[in-house]
Amino acid sequence: MNNKGFKSGFVSIIGRPNVGKSTFLNRVIGQKIAIMSDKPQTTRNKIQGVYTENEAQIVFIDTPGIHKPKHKLGDFMMKIAQNTLKEVDIIMFMVNAVEGWGRGDEFIIEKLKQTNTPVFLVVNKIDQVHPDELLLFIDKYRSLYDFKEIVPISALEGNNVETLLETLKKYLPEGPQYYPADQVTDHPERFIIAELIREKVLHLTREEIPHSIAVGIDAIQKRESGNAVYVNATIIVERDSQKGIVIGKQGSMLKEVGKRARVDIEALLGSKVFLELWVKVQKDWRNKASQLRDLGFREDEY
Repeated sequence: MNNKGFKSGFVSIIGRPNVGKSTFLNRVIGQKIAIMSDKPQTTRNKIQGVYTENEAQIVFIDTPGIHKPKHKLGDFMMKIAQNTLKEVDIIMFMVNAVEGWGRGDEFIIEKLKQTNTPVFLVVNKIDQVHPDELLLFIDKYRSLYDFKEIVPISALEGNNVETLLETLKKYLPEGPQYYPADQVTDHPERFIIAELIREKVLHLTREEIPHSIAVGIDAIQKRESGNAVYVNATIIVERDSQKGIVIGKQGSMLKEVGKRARVDIEALLGSKVFLELWVKVQKDWRNKASQLRDLGFREDEY
């Protein structure tokens, strides 16, 4: 489909960890495709959210939060975030009005100076700060970079999100509809299911399990008798102590993770789901290239 006047393009959402990128993406797309957690660095891969309406299609790319890498996985996440800047029509640099200016922002602005792509400053969480503070906050960023647009929003409350979408559309080129109107992401279901399970572990274990977990999907089967989908997944941790935490007393934590993940997976697949979870220790998996590859982190794709 290539209607005359139809606009389409790719928009990268970039920013320090935990500024609300995934919350924004989920708000705009209306489905849970990016995991949300109050822990930084929960997004590890490019998650594309596709927003389609009659006159335009915007493909959002949610990058890993930019931070100083501490291990091979961190290097990989940084590489994705930086490469994304070269591939898109617009860059949305999202900042968190509550946390204020940080050295990570300085690092990102240096990266932005190396690109010719139009950059929007999107100030999130405006519902949590006084308007006077907000103006000072915006002035600080404006003095450091010539942003094409500055749009304050609240991704959680939905404030000004429509305005942002309208402004993005003005900058998009005319182009084809890349995805069918009812498609909201280009990630395979397997990837999203793994992310939903990982989100539940992060929510439920709080500080005890940091980023040293991954989820591998062993099997997704639809059996001929009935419409149910059977999912087998393995939660991978780095230490035996973490395994104990994820399983919980008499399996209580793992059971709760499974219960909550199943609700989201059923909503995603539109059918009844039987979810079986295992927990496995793979020491120091984040620094082992072969294990990163097995879990779907392949550098050559980016």
